[in-house]
Amino acid sequence: MWQAIGVALDRLRDIQRSKRWDRKRAAGRRGEDLAHRYLARQGLKIASRNFRLASGEGEADIVAWDGETLVFVGVKTRSSEEFGPPERGLTPEQHRRLLRVARNYSLKSTIPWKSVRFDTISVVLANPPKVEHSMGSLESSLWKQSAAA
Repeated sequence: MWQAIGVALDRLRDIQRSKRWDRKRAAGRRGEDLAHRYLARQGLKIASRNFRLASGEGEADIVAWDGETLVFVGVKTRSSEEFGPPERGLTPEQHRRLLRVARNYSLKSTIPWKSVRFDTISVVLANPPKVEHSMGSLESSLWKQSAAA
């Protein structure tokens, strides 16, 4: 029953956003809402949503704790898979910005870097929406960039 209420409230929120925002922004926020709910159901503790650096140079869609691991999550949303899966939309620049955010957050929180993980959540707004979670999905590319920086 609670899940049905959550779905109904999510739909109402989506309708309200689509009236105020452009379609792309409303879809992105809906994807973040679905990702947030998914991670919470998986047992992660959400620390922050849309965490931004003061400089505005980067953002983490979701920051969460998975036990002792601090997880930075990039959420990509598409209305369909017609042009490929959503995660293909993550650019190298977005990877670099997420790395910058993670470094800043972990330094301010005194979290050891070895306790940081980067995940991706892909959301396709089908009926019902499809949510896929890739744990550690950005690690290899981010570590290479970190070594080069």
